[in-house]
Amino acid sequence: MARVWQHPFLNVFRHFKVDEWKRSTKEGDVTTVMDKILKCTVYRIRGSISASNYIQLPKTSTQSLGLTGRYLYVLFRPLSTKHFIIHLDLSTEDGQVIRVSLSNLFKEFKSTATWLQFPFICEAGTSSKDLAGVALPGARWTCLQLDLHDILLVYLNRRYSHLKSVRLCASLLVRSLYTSDLCFDPAVTVAEAQRAKLPVTPVPREMAFPVPKGESWHDRYVHIRFPSGSSAAPSKPVQRSCSPPEAVFLRRVPQLFPRPAALSKPRQDRVSLMVQMLGPTVSCRAPSAPGPLPEDGLSYERSEVSSGHSQEPSDCAEATEKCAAGSGLQESAHKLAVVPPAPEDVTMHKSFLPDPVLRLKGVIGLGGHSTKWALWTKDGAAVVYPCHAVIVVLCTDTRQQRFFLGHTDKVSALALDGSNCLLASAQAQPPSMLRLWDFQTGGCLSLFRSPVYTVCSLSFSDSGALLCGVGKDHHGRTMVVAWGVDQVGRGGEAVVLAKAHTDVDIQAFEVAFFDETRMVSCGRGSVRLWRLRGGGLRSCPVDLGEHHALEFTDLAFGQAQDSHMLYVCGRSGHILEIDYQRMAVQHARRLLPIQTPGSPLPQKQTFSSGRWPLLRGGSSPDAFADAACPPGPGIAISSLSVSQATCAVGSMDGYLRLWPLDFSSVLLEAEHEGPISSVRLSPDGLHVLSTTSSGHLGFLDIASQEYNVLVRSHTALVLTLATECSRGQLATVSQDHTVRVWDLATLQQLYDFISPKEAPCAVAFHPTQPVFFCGFSSGAIRSFSLEAAEVLVEHRCHRGAITGLVASPDGSFLFSTCSQGTLAQYHCAATHCRVLHVAANMVCQDAHPSGNALAVSGDSRLLAFVGPSKYTVTVMDTASLDELLRVDISTLDLANSCLDSALAICFGPAPPSHLLVSTSSKVVVLDSTSGRMVRELSGVQPMACRSLALSGDARFLLTAADRAIKVWDYSTQAGPSCQVYIGHSEPVQAVAFTPDQQQLLSVGDAIFLWDILALPERSPSGSVRGLPGAPLTCEAGPNARQLEDSVSGASGLPRQQVPVPSQATPPQLSVCAVPSESGDGAFSVSDEEGPFEERRSPEGLRQTSGPPVLVQKEACGAAGDAWGLGMLPYSRDQPNKQGAWSTRRARGQCAARPDSYTHFTARYKASLMAKNVSFPPAGGELLHLKAVVGYNGNGRANMIWRPDTGFFAYTCGCLVVVEDLHSGSQQHWLGHPEEISTLALSHDAQVLASASGRGDAASCCQIRIWDVPGGSCQQLLSYHYTAVQALAFSLDDKLLITLGDYGDCTLALWSTATYELVSSTRLPEPVHGVAFNPWDAGELACVGQGALTSWLMQQRGANVRLQVHHRDPIPEAVGAGELTSLCYGAEPLLYCGSNAGQVCVWDTHAGRCFLAWEADDGEIGVLLCSGSRLVSGSNTRRLRLWAVGAVPELRCKGSGARSSSVFMERELTLDGAIVSAVFHDSMDMGVVGTTAGTLWYVSWAEGTSTRLISGHRSKVNEVVFSPSESHCATCGDDGSVRVWSLASMELVIQFQVLNQSCLCLAWSPPSCGHPEQQHVAAGYSDGTLRVFSISQTTMELKMHPHPAALTAIVFSADGQTILSGDKDGLVAVSRPRTGMTYRVLSDHRGAPISTIQSTSKEYEDFGVEGTDLWLAASEDQRVSIWASDWLRGHCELVDWLSFPAPNLMEAPGCPPPFLAAFCSWDKALLVCAGLGPHLEVVFYSLRQKQVVEKIPLPFFAVSLSMSPGARLMAIGFAERVLRLVDCVSGAAQDFTGHDDWVQLCRFSPSASMLFTAAHNEILVWDVMGY
Repeated sequence: MARVWQHPFLNVFRHFKVDEWKRSTKEGDVTTVMDKILKCTVYRIRGSISASNYIQLPKTSTQSLGLTGRYLYVLFRPLSTKHFIIHLDLSTEDGQVIRVSLSNLFKEFKSTATWLQFPFICEAGTSSKDLAGVALPGARWTCLQLDLHDILLVYLNRRYSHLKSVRLCASLLVRSLYTSDLCFDPAVTVAEAQRAKLPVTPVPREMAFPVPKGESWHDRYVHIRFPSGSSAAPSKPVQRSCSPPEAVFLRRVPQLFPRPAALSKPRQDRVSLMVQMLGPTVSCRAPSAPGPLPEDGLSYERSEVSSGHSQEPSDCAEATEKCAAGSGLQESAHKLAVVPPAPEDVTMHKSFLPDPVLRLKGVIGLGGHSTKWALWTKDGAAVVYPCHAVIVVLCTDTRQQRFFLGHTDKVSALALDGSNCLLASAQAQPPSMLRLWDFQTGGCLSLFRSPVYTVCSLSFSDSGALLCGVGKDHHGRTMVVAWGVDQVGRGGEAVVLAKAHTDVDIQAFEVAFFDETRMVSCGRGSVRLWRLRGGGLRSCPVDLGEHHALEFTDLAFGQAQDSHMLYVCGRSGHILEIDYQRMAVQHARRLLPIQTPGSPLPQKQTFSSGRWPLLRGGSSPDAFADAACPPGPGIAISSLSVSQATCAVGSMDGYLRLWPLDFSSVLLEAEHEGPISSVRLSPDGLHVLSTTSSGHLGFLDIASQEYNVLVRSHTALVLTLATECSRGQLATVSQDHTVRVWDLATLQQLYDFISPKEAPCAVAFHPTQPVFFCGFSSGAIRSFSLEAAEVLVEHRCHRGAITGLVASPDGSFLFSTCSQGTLAQYHCAATHCRVLHVAANMVCQDAHPSGNALAVSGDSRLLAFVGPSKYTVTVMDTASLDELLRVDISTLDLANSCLDSALAICFGPAPPSHLLVSTSSKVVVLDSTSGRMVRELSGVQPMACRSLALSGDARFLLTAADRAIKVWDYSTQAGPSCQVYIGHSEPVQAVAFTPDQQQLLSVGDAIFLWDILALPERSPSGSVRGLPGAPLTCEAGPNARQLEDSVSGASGLPRQQVPVPSQATPPQLSVCAVPSESGDGAFSVSDEEGPFEERRSPEGLRQTSGPPVLVQKEACGAAGDAWGLGMLPYSRDQPNKQGAWSTRRARGQCAARPDSYTHFTARYKASLMAKNVSFPPAGGELLHLKAVVGYNGNGRANMIWRPDTGFFAYTCGCLVVVEDLHSGSQQHWLGHPEEISTLALSHDAQVLASASGRGDAASCCQIRIWDVPGGSCQQLLSYHYTAVQALAFSLDDKLLITLGDYGDCTLALWSTATYELVSSTRLPEPVHGVAFNPWDAGELACVGQGALTSWLMQQRGANVRLQVHHRDPIPEAVGAGELTSLCYGAEPLLYCGSNAGQVCVWDTHAGRCFLAWEADDGEIGVLLCSGSRLVSGSNTRRLRLWAVGAVPELRCKGSGARSSSVFMERELTLDGAIVSAVFHDSMDMGVVGTTAGTLWYVSWAEGTSTRLISGHRSKVNEVVFSPSESHCATCGDDGSVRVWSLASMELVIQFQVLNQSCLCLAWSPPSCGHPEQQHVAAGYSDGTLRVFSISQTTMELKMHPHPAALTAIVFSADGQTILSGDKDGLVAVSRPRTGMTYRVLSDHRGAPISTIQSTSKEYEDFGVEGTDLWLAASEDQRVSIWASDWLRGHCELVDWLSFPAPNLMEAPGCPPPFLAAFCSWDKALLVCAGLGPHLEVVFYSLRQKQVVEKIPLPFFAVSLSMSPGARLMAIGFAERVLRLVDCVSGAAQDFTGHDDWVQLCRFSPSASMLFTAAHNEILVWDVMGY
C-alpha cells in the first residue's frame, strides 16, 4: 500500500527538487529550455553518447527514491534522429534490484534474472528502411504509463516493492515524472470526465498536456500504456516449485513496428489479428503477452478484419473504428500497429513439470575476461574462480562444483573476505555491476552499480566490512572506490565511503590484513600506499629509486607476525621487499635465466633438484652493487604470494617457483603449458594454486611435490561438440585451434589436439571404434586414434572450410560438407576410412560450421542437409547417395512476406520418421518420407535458432539462440510449453543430449553440463513414450525402491554410519527390466542352440527397435526382478573343449560399458595375429625370452602372490610372468592370443587360471589352466564371448567360477576335476565381481548395479544348478548406485565396496546391510579382509587400512553400538588407481598393482611403499644403450625417459616431462669422454630437445630447434653435434655445448623424418670429405645419405634414393613406416625395408649405386635392427611377430609373445641381447651364441 504522502500522485521532479541538483545529479549536456508546445520549461538531455549525458535520481546509487506507486508516468519527447535510454531500478519484496531499460536503441527484447530490456520503436514512414528506432522529425510528446507491478510479475514472476532510482539518458526532452496507484487517462481532463460522466480516472491538471480548443488530444500527443493488458494481469505471482538460481524463465514479447501503407490481403489479415491500441474513449483488451514499448503509441487504427479470425481481437478492432469515426478523426496510413510475430499467452503456457527440468551440474572453463582470478577458501578445501558469467566453487578433493549465477556478462574481478562469509564479484560489461554474495548459501545479498565504469580488481578487508575496487571511469582515468559493506548481510546496502581518481597505473590493489584503513597498489612505475581517513582516500608513493621505471604486476603482504614487509614483483623479473612503515625499498632481487659461459641462449630447469634459475639480490647498495646482476632481460613475473615461510612466484615463462623468504634457493619448481596468470598460497601454506593464460587451473602439493590439475579449458569460443556412447566422452572444437576430448563423468580433459596453422571446424566420433574425425578450415578431414593419440588418415577432397561432419550410427559411413558446396562420403567401417564419393554443388554455400549442418537418421538409412540453396532441404540414401526428397522451406508459409531459410536440421527417433528443420523464424517438423509438414513450432526463439536437438524418447526439444537455451515439451502437440535457461555470456553455439539421455550439453563461451530432472515417461505398453518398443531405462524413484525392499526383505537403513570424510553425491539408480506387452512378468534365459535372431517366443529375448532386453513375466522366488528365475542346468553331454564347441547360445547386443573403473576393458588394438608363423625347431632357437619389463595396469586382479610359498605372478600383455622376488629371474607362460584380463590361484597353490580375449579365429575367450610346479598349460577352456571379468576357485578347489564382462553377461561354473562346464547362466545386467562363500561351499555372491546377489549351487544327480538365493538392494541411506568389489570377513560378514566410496557390511545370514561408512572419495575397486583388518583400494589412488574388529559387535549390539569402533589405521597414496592387491594373512604387508603399470610392495608396519615392477604407461618409442652396455634408456608417449640397469632390469633414473610425448632418444657415443660425462638427448612432441646428464641426474640443456614434433635424433660420431628431424621433414644440426642450432636442412620438407642414423667413415671415403656418414629417411620413401665434418661446417650429399610407394591394399593396419639403416658389417651397404611393390628387405650398395640383395618378407616390416655381431637382422611386424633373419643363409625364425604390433626392435652394442617393444611392453631376448 502506498504511503499517504504519495497519494493520489507524486511529482517526482518537484519532490526531489531537481532544479537544485542536491538530491539528484546531472551529467553532460543537460539544460532547461522553453517548449513551445507545452508552453512550460522542460529539461533537454542531449549528447552523442547516452551514457555520458543523463539525469539521475537519487544522487547516488546507494540511496533510494522509495516511491511505492504502482504506475510511473514519464512525460517526454524523443529528439529527432537520436537515440535515448530510460533506466529504472525496481526493488522487489525479497530485496532484489531489477534494472528495467527502455530504449529505441534496442533491436529486440532481452531478459536476464536482474535486467529487462524493452525495444522502443518510434514513429516511422512507409518505407522499410525507415524501421530504424530513431525518432523522425516531428516526434510528439508522449505520456508513457508503466505498470511497474505487472512488468515484474509477468516477466520475472516477482513482487514489486518500490522504485529505487531513475536515470534519463540522452537524447530527449522531459517535463517530469509522476508516480501513482491510480490509472489515469491522459486524454481526459477532470472537467471532461465530470461533464460526460465517463467511467475513467481523468489526468490531474498538473500532469495534463495542453490541447488547443477544437483539436483532439490524440492528434497532438501519444499515450502508451505498458504492459498494454496490465489491468488483467494477476495480482499474485505464478505459483511454481522452488527453482534453483539458474532456472530463469523468460516470456516472449511482441514487436512494435510501423505498418506499411499498402498491404496484401493476407498480410492485412495477419496484422489485424494482433492489433493492440488505446482509443480516445475505449481501451480494448490486448493479448495477455505484453509487448515492448513504442515511443508513439496507438490512438486508433482502421483495420480490415477477416471473417475467419478469432473474435476477441476483431472486436477490439471494430470498437476502435467506431470510436474513431464517431469523433470525426482522420485516418492515416502512417499510424502504428502492435504486431507480435508469434505471441504466447502467459496464462495458457504453463511450464511443464518438473519445474525446473534442468539443473546445472558442471562447467568446463576458466576465466573469460581474465584468468588471474582464482582464490582459496579459508579451509583450503575449495577454490573459487570465474568461468565467464558463472562463478564456480570447486572442491579440490571431490571435484564437485557449486555455482553463483546472476551475472549477465563475464566476471572481471573476485574477492573473498577473511571469514568466507562474503564474496564480491564485478561484471566486465560497462557500466560495471557488482554483486555481493552469501558465500555459504550462494544467495545474492546486494546488486549495485559501481562508480567505476569497468572494474578490474576487488579486495576485501580481513573483517569483510570494507570492499575496495579499482578500474577506469568512462573517461579512461584510473579510479579507486571504497564501499562499506558491513550492513549488507543484515538487510542493508553497500555504501560508498570514498572514491578517488589517480593518474598512475594500477595493476594490483590490496587492503592490508592488519589494518583495513590501509591499502597498497602497484603498477607501471609506481608503488603507492593508500589510506582511508575522514571520508577520503589519500595516497603517497614509495620512493623506488633506480627502480622507478619498472612495470610492477602484483604485490603481497608479509604474513609473519613481526613482519612489516611488502613484496612487489614486476615484468623485468624484479622482486622488491618494501618496508611499508618506513616507505623504503629494503631489498631488490631479480629473477634471471641460467646462462652458461659462452652460451647466448638462456636455459631453464624442469626438475625438483639440481641447478635453478638464478635469483640475484643484495641487502643494501653497498653490499651488492648493480654490477653484480648480469645484464639482459629477466624472467617476467606475473604474480606472487607469500606465506609465513615461503614465497610462490609465477612467471611468464610458465614456471611456478617456490622460494624461502630469503630467496637463497628454489625449493620447488613446476613447469606449466603457458604463462602463469596468478599464484595463491593456501591459508595453511601447504598448497600453491596457479592459473595460466592457456586456461589451466591447478595446485602444487608442497609436501608430496605433486601437481594436481583441476581445470583445463578452451581459451576461445567453443564452436561445436560431439559425444561418444560407449566410453562417455565429449569432443569439442574451438577457435583456439584445438580439439579436446573430455570425460563426461569427471569433466576432465583426456586428450587435446592442436592445429596451429588451420582451424578445426567440425568433429564427429566413430560410433564403434576409439576414433574421431575432425574437419578443418583448409578442407582437410583427419581421423584421430584415441588409443595411439595420433592421426590415422587424412583426406583433402574439399576446397573450402568444413561446415558439417557426421558419422552414421552403425559406423559404416562418414559424411562431410564444405563451404564450397561439396558433399563427400567415406567408408569408415575399417580403421582407416576411405573416400567413396565426392559431389559438388550439393550443399548450401552460405552455411556456417555447425553440428546440425548434416544429419543421419537413427537407422543409418537417410542423410539430410541444407542445400543446394539455403531455402531447400535435401534427403538422400546414405549408401547410394540417391536423392529421395527435396523440400522447399520457403514455400511452407505462404503468408510470410519474407522467405524462410533453413539453418539447422536433426532427425527424430523412428518411428515416426520425422525431420526437424530450424528456419529463420520457426522450427518445422517434416515427414522424412513424403516431405509433408507434420507440425510447426512458432516463436521458438526471438532470433534464429542455429542448433537444436531432440531427446531419444522424443519428449524434449532443445533449441539455442543468442545466450539462452530453451527446453520444450515436444510431446505436447498443441501449444508446447518451454523453460528458458541462461548462464552463457556469449551466444550458444551448439546443444546436444548426452548418449544416456540423462543430461544435456551446451557450448559457447564454455561447456555447460545440465542434469535433466525429469523421469522418462512410460506408455501403457511399458516403453518410453514416443519410442514404441524401446527398452526402458529410468531412474529408480521411491516406489521402485519400496518394491525392491519389500521383495528382497531388506531391512532398510544401516544401524550405524562411521563418520569419515565427506560423503559423495549418490549416483542415480536405474531399473533395467522392461515389462512385456503381455504383462505376465517372468524372465526367461536360455542357453539353447539356435541363433538369437530366430527366437520369437515371448519367453525368450525380445527383438525390438532398440537393443534386445530381457522380458519380464512374473515375480517369483525372493526377487522380483530379472534375477528371480532359476537358471536351466547345463547338459554335461555337450562338448566343452575348444575346437569341439558347436552350440550357438542366445546373445543380445553388447550392453553399454558400466561407468565403473573396476570393469575390465581391453585396450584397443589395430593389429591382427599372424596366421602363418615359421617357428624354430625345438632346441634350435636363436632367441630366448629373458625378461619382460612392465605390468599390465589395464588388467583387473591380474597379480598373484603367496607369501608362504613365495610364488609371485602377474600379467604383461598376453604373457603370464612368474618372477622370483629374491633373484629377479622370470618364467614366461605363453599361449594367450590377446591381453590377459585376470588371474586366479587355487587355494593349494597348484593351479593358476588366466583369462584373455578371443583371438581372430576364435569365437570365444580363452581360459588357460596352468600347472604351477611345471609351468605348463593343462587345459584350455572356452565359453565367454567378449572378455572375462573375474575368476575364483571354491574353498575346496573343486569348482571354478568365471564371470563374463558387460558384453558377455554370463556366469559359468566349471569342475576342476575334468574342467567341464557344469552350469551356466546369463545375467540381466553387468556384474563387477564374484566370490565363493568360505563357510558354505555351495554359495557364492556377486556385486553389480544396486544390489548384492547371493547364488546357491543345487546339485541334482550329475547336474549342478545355479539358483538365485536372494538379492539384497543397497539401502537408500547408503547413497550408492553400484557395488564394485566384495570380500568375506569374519562369519557371517561380507564387505562390499561401492562406486561412491562407501564400504557396506552385510549380514549374510539375515540378508541385510547393517553398516556402511564412507571409506573413500572415489570408487572402491579392491577389498581384502583378514581377521580384524580390512584393506580398501580405489580409483583415487588411495590404499587404506581399516580396523574392523568391532564390526561383529556392531552387528550384535544393533543401534546401540558406537560408530567410533571402526577407524582408519593407515593410508598410502600410489601412482594410479588400485586394480589388484594381495596381502599376508596378518595384513602387515602385501603387493598392490595400479593402472600406472606399477607393482608396489606395501608395508603397513613401516608405512612405506616400494616399487617392485614398473614400466611405461603408454607406447614405448625408443630404446638406446650406453656405450659400456651397463645401462639402457627408453622413452615413451607418457613423456618419461627411463634409465634401466641391464644387469637387473631395474629402474635407476626417470626423467619426466608433463603433458608431452618423448618420441625419440639418443645416447652420447663413447668418444664424448669418460662414463660420468655420458648424456641422453631426447626429442619431444612440442619440438623441444632436452639433454640429460646421467651421472648428475639432471637436465643440462633445453632447446627448441623445431616448430613441430621431433621424430628422430642422433649424436654425431664425435658426440659434439646433435642431428634431429621433425614431423615437417626438417633436419636441424645443433651444438649441445652452446645450445645453438646453426644449420637446418629442408630437403625432406613435407614428409616426417622417420630415421636418422650416423656412423663414422674414413675422411676421403666415397669420394667426399668428412669423418661422419649419416642418413635421413622420410615417410615419403626417400633416403638421403650425407658426409659431413661438423667441426669445419662441411656437409655434402653422397646419395639420394627414392622408392615407389608400398602396396597398401594388403596392409592390415596403418601404413608401414619407411625403414633404413647402415649395415653393421659393411657401412657401404644401406638396408631398407617395407618398400616397393614386394614385401622384402633391400640391400643397396653406396659404392655400386645399385641393389645387391633382396630378402623376402611375409608381411610389411614396422621395425628393423641390424646386429653389430653376427650377420643377423631383427624385423618386427604389425602381425605381432618378431622375425630373426640370418643374412648369410637366409634362414628365418619367428617368435611370438607380443600383445600388439612390434613397433621397436634394437640389438645391444655387444649383440648379446635384443630389445623389442609392443605398445608399452618391453621384451628382452638373449641372443644365443653370445
